[in-house]
Amino acid sequence: MKRISTRFITQGAVIAATYVVLTFVSNLLGLASGAVQLRISEALTVLPYFTPAAIPGLFIGCLLSNLLTGSAAWDVIIGSAATLIGAVFSRLLRKNKWLVPVPPILANALIIPFVLRFVYDAAGTVPFFMLTVGAGEIICCGVLGLPLLRLLESRGGVLFRQ
Repeated sequence: MKRISTRFITQGAVIAATYVVLTFVSNLLGLASGAVQLRISEALTVLPYFTPAAIPGLFIGCLLSNLLTGSAAWDVIIGSAATLIGAVFSRLLRKNKWLVPVPPILANALIIPFVLRFVYDAAGTVPFFMLTVGAGEIICCGVLGLPLLRLLESRGGVLFRQ
């Protein structure tokens, strides 16, 4: 059995904490939930490109964010699962950095609309929410996330040495 290193745990914890803080910033701006979601923290979904520790880090960060911002129980479970799915597939696509943001965009655009419609009984249709959540994810994961990936990559991935 492979041992989990202190570095792995620390990287995951820092990613989780950063996700929570950035979600709180988005929440203060009224952007973290609803039909249009612009969670700045979703830019971090590119981090599985650098380290597998980002997978549990993003999952725990999303779980804590949803709990601490007062999300419904099903949203905490399903929303965090969507983030986990996106993170796992981002890691699998790391050989092509341009594809890394695609899994979290798709996972959230396909899953979260059902949470909005059936958990929160939000006014609107699932296809409408797929468009709005998808657009927010493209902005956060693609427009913010890819430059973050490039910036960290230009630094040689120093923060994520194994």
